[in-house]
Amino acid sequence: MEYTKLGNTGLEISRVCLGCMGFGDAKRWIHPWVIDEESSRTIIKKALDLGINFFDTANVYSDGTSEEYVGRALKDYANRDEIVLATKVYFPMHKGPNGLGLSRKHIMSEIDKSLKRLGTDYVDLYQIHRWDYNTPIEETMEALHDLVKAGKVRYIGASAMYAWQFLKALHVAEKNGWTKFVSMQNHLNLIYREEEREMLPLCKEEKIGVIPYSPLASGRLTRDWSNTTLRSETDETQKSKYGATENTDRHVVERVAEIAEKHGVTKSNIALAWLLQKEPVSAPIIGATKISHLEDSVGALSVNLTAEEVAYLEEPYVPHPVVGALGPN
Repeated sequence: MEYTKLGNTGLEISRVCLGCMGFGDAKRWIHPWVIDEESSRTIIKKALDLGINFFDTANVYSDGTSEEYVGRALKDYANRDEIVLATKVYFPMHKGPNGLGLSRKHIMSEIDKSLKRLGTDYVDLYQIHRWDYNTPIEETMEALHDLVKAGKVRYIGASAMYAWQFLKALHVAEKNGWTKFVSMQNHLNLIYREEEREMLPLCKEEKIGVIPYSPLASGRLTRDWSNTTLRSETDETQKSKYGATENTDRHVVERVAEIAEKHGVTKSNIALAWLLQKEPVSAPIIGATKISHLEDSVGALSVNLTAEEVAYLEEPYVPHPVVGALGPN
């Protein structure tokens, strides 16, 4: 395993992050393909054995059961001081007023619930899952700063928003002497590269660590175009992200297969190797639900793409509609 600093911090993370959205009680989530606690423990144990020390979840994943599974497994298998544990806040956790968003009330309530589910007294990285158009960013940033000062959070990060929003949050924090975001968890892969226009240059300039989600495009970059899986057939979120651009995306996937055959590795190795060489990416978030997913991900660290191969993989790409960042309600 290789390790790197997360952005402009002293925090050392594995260059592969295990994403935990696929762990949880399927009856309490919109995705029927998530795996149960016993299966998730096997994945987490293997990740630790491979040297992965970075784990990312969210309060909303399977209605909190992802946090519960991850917390119990890490308590049994790992030394807390060696683990970088990340979770998120924003999406609805209960019906009625104050059940979602980034108000001070919601953030303060949800961090305590997340800590209880995770079985820890702090999280290393607390991330806002989306931008909240209905709460002043000053209120959000001060609340996050207070969590850091209270010792419940070590670092703060953001996810899936427009570059102007992220820059505004950084500015507000700096102006008021509050804790600033150190990371951006955004949507980035070979068939979705819109973040290269504004967000990646901003993160590079501000020394923000980038930890992309969906690095394999929900598996579309890893399998033959005609093959299907339970996830590809039932995941409506995946369809909303990539369904409209299938015809153009197919050309990129074909080139991934071509380069993979040339190197004698898997398609996921190539897709991740492309992402790992892109600045300022710190660690892609791999949503593994099988041991082979983890082994493939770590294998990508040994693949070196030439500049010509990178250009060849990127050449068929065409602009896509923005996916991930939310618009105003």
